[in-house]
Amino acid sequence: MTACNESSACTAKAVISCPCGVRTQEVKCLASSSNATPSRIEIKCDDECLRLERNRRLAAALNIDPTSHQNDHIPYSDTTLRLFKENTSWAETQEREFRVFARSPNEVRLRYKPMSTTYRQFLHVLAEDYGLESRSEDIEPYRYVIVFKGTRFVSAPSKTLSQCIKIRAAQAADAASAAASRAPSPPLTVQDPFNGFLLTSPRFGLTIDDVKTSLNSDLSTQPSVHFEISFLPSDEVLLRATTSYSSFLSPPALEQVLISLKPRLARTIQGSDVAGKVFLCHVDSAGHVARRDDVSKTDASGWSAVAGRAAAKLDTAVEEAPRTTGRRLVGLRKKKIERERSWTQELDGDVEC
Repeated sequence: MTACNESSACTAKAVISCPCGVRTQEVKCLASSSNATPSRIEIKCDDECLRLERNRRLAAALNIDPTSHQNDHIPYSDTTLRLFKENTSWAETQEREFRVFARSPNEVRLRYKPMSTTYRQFLHVLAEDYGLESRSEDIEPYRYVIVFKGTRFVSAPSKTLSQCIKIRAAQAADAASAAASRAPSPPLTVQDPFNGFLLTSPRFGLTIDDVKTSLNSDLSTQPSVHFEISFLPSDEVLLRATTSYSSFLSPPALEQVLISLKPRLARTIQGSDVAGKVFLCHVDSAGHVARRDDVSKTDASGWSAVAGRAAAKLDTAVEEAPRTTGRRLVGLRKKKIERERSWTQELDGDVEC
């Protein structure tokens, strides 16, 4: 700075700044013909300066013009902005007083009149944002606030509270617009856990007692799980798993038990020729099989299985196999086989016209 051409210290205003030029402050010149460079307070760079410097370096690395982007940094806390919006007119008056105080090098302390708790809180949080010190004195209802400059103070924030309120509103609008433009995520498909086994292509003449005898050694390895065995109209055997209340097995936990049991059960079924294959399945409250674990594979173990399914579709009054064992079950199956033989002969062209 060029020294003032005066014999005494110049009282004109001069502007000093931090090394990067972001923080500035007005001071008295104090220069004279005998002292061209008087000592003045030193303004150091703060976190805001470091942030802007990082942005400049990043813009240079990405070949971006930093002047083309508006600085949207908000140097105030959320509490300050909230209290400002609750009483904007009064808060703007206090903000102007803070800025005058920040620019006045000879003023080091502000003393306010007694006020309510909410007003005092705003002064405290605003002082924190400015880098000023503050404290409350006296007791209610005479309690008041003192604000003073400490070692942390450098200068007032570059933006006003009103400007930051507008920036925050613009940011919220941009975020809402971006969220609206994004395609909604498809809902997650939650499948019901498996709660049973399904035996396909059962052996001819198979009874519920036969199933129990063949698979008892495997099913008994899970004492907390009980299996209800029944024949379905599709000629498949259903082993529906249930648990007692004392076992505390949730549906997903029961599914894991069945998944671990399935390989052992499949080996036994293959070795004993009880059925063709075994599938994990989910049975709903009405007793219908809602899904099975491998619907892509066709279970066709021979002509009798194909004929049996086709005959079931043609017969509108298919008799459901009872859930009891004995001679009645065998008799019903014999009647069904006779109908199947008549139908298969018709398919082969062996019926006399």
